[in-house]
Amino acid sequence: MLSALARAATRRPLTVMLLWGLFLLLGFGLGTGVFARLSDNVPEVPGTESESAAQYLDREDPVGESISGVVAGTAVSDPALRADVERAVADVRKVAGVAAVPDPYTTRGLTAQDGQALIIPVTLEGGLDDDDAERTLDAAAERIREIDAPDVHVSGGPLLGQQLTEQAQKDVKFAELVSLPVVLALLLVVFGGLRSALLPLVIAVSGIAGAFLALFLFSEVTDISVYAIQVTTMLGLGLAVDYALLMLMRFREERRHTEDVVEAVHRTVAAAGRTVLFSGLTVAVSLTGLLVFPSVFLRSMGLAVAAVVVIDMLAALTLLPALLTRFGGRIPPAKDRPEGEEGRFFARLARFAARRRIAVLAVAVPVLLVLAVPMAGMKIAIGDARQLPTTSEARQLHDTVGDHFPPGAGVTPVTVVVRPGTDAATVDGIRSLSPASSARELPGGATVLEIRPPGEADGKEATDLVERVREVRGDEPVEVTGPAARLVDFREMLGERAPWAALTVLAGIFVLLFAFTGSVLLPLRTIVTTLLSLAAALGAVVWVFQDGHLAGLLGTEGLGALSLTAPPLIIAIAFGLAMDYELFILARMGEARRHSGDDAQAVVDGLRRSGRVVTCAALLLAVVFAAFMTGGFSPILQIGLGLTLAVLIDATVVQMLLVPATMSLLGRRAWWAPAPLRRVHDRFGLREEPVEEPRPRVPTGV
Repeated sequence: MLSALARAATRRPLTVMLLWGLFLLLGFGLGTGVFARLSDNVPEVPGTESESAAQYLDREDPVGESISGVVAGTAVSDPALRADVERAVADVRKVAGVAAVPDPYTTRGLTAQDGQALIIPVTLEGGLDDDDAERTLDAAAERIREIDAPDVHVSGGPLLGQQLTEQAQKDVKFAELVSLPVVLALLLVVFGGLRSALLPLVIAVSGIAGAFLALFLFSEVTDISVYAIQVTTMLGLGLAVDYALLMLMRFREERRHTEDVVEAVHRTVAAAGRTVLFSGLTVAVSLTGLLVFPSVFLRSMGLAVAAVVVIDMLAALTLLPALLTRFGGRIPPAKDRPEGEEGRFFARLARFAARRRIAVLAVAVPVLLVLAVPMAGMKIAIGDARQLPTTSEARQLHDTVGDHFPPGAGVTPVTVVVRPGTDAATVDGIRSLSPASSARELPGGATVLEIRPPGEADGKEATDLVERVREVRGDEPVEVTGPAARLVDFREMLGERAPWAALTVLAGIFVLLFAFTGSVLLPLRTIVTTLLSLAAALGAVVWVFQDGHLAGLLGTEGLGALSLTAPPLIIAIAFGLAMDYELFILARMGEARRHSGDDAQAVVDGLRRSGRVVTCAALLLAVVFAAFMTGGFSPILQIGLGLTLAVLIDATVVQMLLVPATMSLLGRRAWWAPAPLRRVHDRFGLREEPVEEPRPRVPTGV
């Protein structure tokens, strides 16, 4: 297969480049239309009680979604301001599609006790289509913003989703502007030439175009989360650079042995291309674990990110060989170095870890376990406007309400749908759970109870309230929905499906690593060390974003919980990324072992030849992830920090120390497999395609 790809790319390089050029036009033309289709309905899980109740309300409730405006910064009792607010309320009531706007001066709880702020809630009619709802929202919000006061902010409901989308688009553009020049500068340092440095960026741009196009296509059949843009773009950019870097370094090595560019490309694809293929497959398999969850968000993210990984892999295996065929003759070969000089630092590191293998394990493993300790107390939450930068309107509204109103003001209530036939005593028992409750009748005969928790919409008080309502209702036809109920159902879904997701991923990774190495011990060792580095990275994320340590350095604060989007995405993506560098090193170790037959020396030679590419790739990937941490959106900060730490810990502690230490400890047994499995691998395993022994370069003119 790899030989066929290499032949196609080298025989018709212009055709391959033209096809990828059309793909880029589609990605940056049609694909960017996904920005208009993003959704912030992350916690929805089809089939759960909260989702069933929400769908019932969508059909039967004449009252639609709501937004809120807050006016602050001066005494709201000022006659001129009051007249201005009353005129704005009257105008908003006349907007087509608005169901209700209470008077903030006469409605209890809408004017702050300190007299310095008031809230203007706007409720829309139910059943509005998307276009009508958008026009209503824009008109109502614009009129409220015209109120003459120092601080006027409007957000909540559908407006919050719009503001999240705008923030996502802004963050992606800024991250690309920051990361691409830095990556180019680092590539110039690595390769020492502009042509070599630009080729990975071409593959990276292809990855970004692929991210946009994949998300757009998936948006035709499912909701795409606002988080998907940042995650898929950062991963598409990072992996593309990784794969291109590996291929280019191998190409420059092959150029030392032959002046024939096409032959060098074939040899590169046969060797490094195999590693790229398995690397892409392992990342994609790691993401299949997300498909086990019924959550639309997790499934769509898994599919979208896996598609981007496959696009990066195909670009590295087709577009890059075509570019090398056309322009590779201008790329100088890697410098010849005296025997023992190439990769000297990494060879010394490998010998040190091999000689001191017990000491390395005794130090490194406990350190990683200590870093992982905070993960034991990890909590997840849907989150609120505190996840946004302080410059965003939604965050400013949240902070203003928090400064002037008691806890719970403006919080989305726990919504209880009481169907006809429910026992009156059950209803009374539910209402008695909180004094802050209200009721209204629906046309179909059902009753809606809205119970306001004392804290945040998805805080512990709110989730405890959901559990108590479900205990009180017993077998009565009562359903609970709202943010807190969705969070409770999401947590239960994760708890039920996580073991199956883990089993799916681990089984898939084991099979792929067995196909790559022909060993049953290496996949087990790889999985264990990868889990160690992943746990350490996730523990650090909890320590920073949940507990608040050093969070200020990242422009955020301790939120008491991680975003429910962060842990599953960090685990799925980081697990796959860790396999990247493992495969880079194992491929070189296996190659050295086949040539020398010396297992101990193969460990040293493998790290000697792969250490530089792993270090450079990890550094470049960390730069890309770090660039996406400049936007200030907490869930992306969490994912970015988790992936950055996972990559750096894996590329340093695991690959440079634990891998040579454990390989030395296992010795020849590392490559062992039972005879039946060995026969299976010999027959079906994808082994490195044979290539001719390197021919010495023949000087021109001889």
